[in-house]
Amino acid sequence: MQEGLVGFALAGVALAGSPGPATLSLAATGAAFGARRGLGYLAGLVAGIVVVMAVTASGVAGLLLAVPGAAPVVGLLAAAYFVWLAWRIATAPPLDDETASRRRPSFAGGVFLQLVNPKAYAAMAALFSGFVLVGGQPALDALAKIGLLAAIIVAVNLAWLNAGAALTRCFRDPRTNRAINLGFAVLLLVSVGVALAL
Repeated sequence: MQEGLVGFALAGVALAGSPGPATLSLAATGAAFGARRGLGYLAGLVAGIVVVMAVTASGVAGLLLAVPGAAPVVGLLAAAYFVWLAWRIATAPPLDDETASRRRPSFAGGVFLQLVNPKAYAAMAALFSGFVLVGGQPALDALAKIGLLAAIIVAVNLAWLNAGAALTRCFRDPRTNRAINLGFAVLLLVSVGVALAL
């Protein structure tokens, strides 16, 4: 069991920590609003991924996507949301004294992003099907995986949020701000494209 636990944890860190829609949008939030003001969005991302884990572990995701015509509709809705999110990131104005009054990503936005995030489902399917932490007890195994992954995801997401917040001073210069925002937006769209291609 210990080997499976270590392998699962390492795979979880690699999958949760790699650049993807959630991590990149979280870094952009940290850069644009600061780490403290991004905590609500981070909490939404964690809550959303716990739902994705539960849906994946229960097999509901596979059943829903097996419905004829469901996968393209879900894909289209997800793509539309990510394009909108990338546009918001790309067009965010430079930081100034009124930044605190701007609308930052919300808890609900974080939950929704994870629910339509193709990388989240692919990563959770790989982790839940590739490892056994508690043999012979599928429900306990799923709960152990959800608990461990939730802790890993909180730690990884805090790192991404703080990494983005470290860029905050760059966002005060309009030209640098525009370049960084466009970079985050492009990376977000590329990460979604890669996740959909897998």
